[in-house]
Amino acid sequence: MNLILLYKDDFVEGHDRVRLRDRRLKHVLEVHRASPGDELCVGLLGGERGKGRITGLSSEYLEMDVQLGLAPPPALPVTLILALPRPKVLNRTLAAASSMGVKKIILINSYRVEKSFWQSPALKNDSIEKQLVLGLEQARDTIMPDVVLRHLFKPFIEDELPDMIEGTIPLLAHPQASALCPRGIEGHVILAVGPEGGFIPYEIEKFSACGFLPVRMGERTLSVESAVPAILSRLF
Repeated sequence: MNLILLYKDDFVEGHDRVRLRDRRLKHVLEVHRASPGDELCVGLLGGERGKGRITGLSSEYLEMDVQLGLAPPPALPVTLILALPRPKVLNRTLAAASSMGVKKIILINSYRVEKSFWQSPALKNDSIEKQLVLGLEQARDTIMPDVVLRHLFKPFIEDELPDMIEGTIPLLAHPQASALCPRGIEGHVILAVGPEGGFIPYEIEKFSACGFLPVRMGERTLSVESAVPAILSRLF
């Protein structure tokens, strides 16, 4: 936890003091091993970052005086379209994407996405938020990504995607693509990443007809959780 993420209801006695009692307290005690007077990096969810000076610390609560004023790091200019992976992979991928600055994630269906994945507790709002927060804390960010679910492939591709990609650079990650993934792109990218095993030919054709360019990373076929950060790092 490189940043203690604060919420509005953490504040007491005005706008410059917080009191924490949850996992953040446990982290400060067991990982930071902080003491009264120490300063920690903090940030208000959806707002600015700054420093928190510990004024009270026990096994029951953490109290800090906070000073904010620093802007969060810039967002990555990308929208990630991700075929819903298995729950454990989803958790790791959400945290990784959040830490890298992705602010829009669309989880879609695909032929190779198992129906049971859509019933997973990992898709509950609190579970998704937990992974996104882990990413924010890692990267010292405060702006929560937006995650939306699209259960039907064809309506999403045909009805939503054409307007979404207007004025952007739409790329489709595909291990058998002839074109290599570009580097150092300027502009907003719409990146589509398929499930384990990749999108089937019909789905690739639908993306291509919409204007997506299939690209590959190289000779190695990567897992979803490896491919997403690898491609993002290459693009930007």
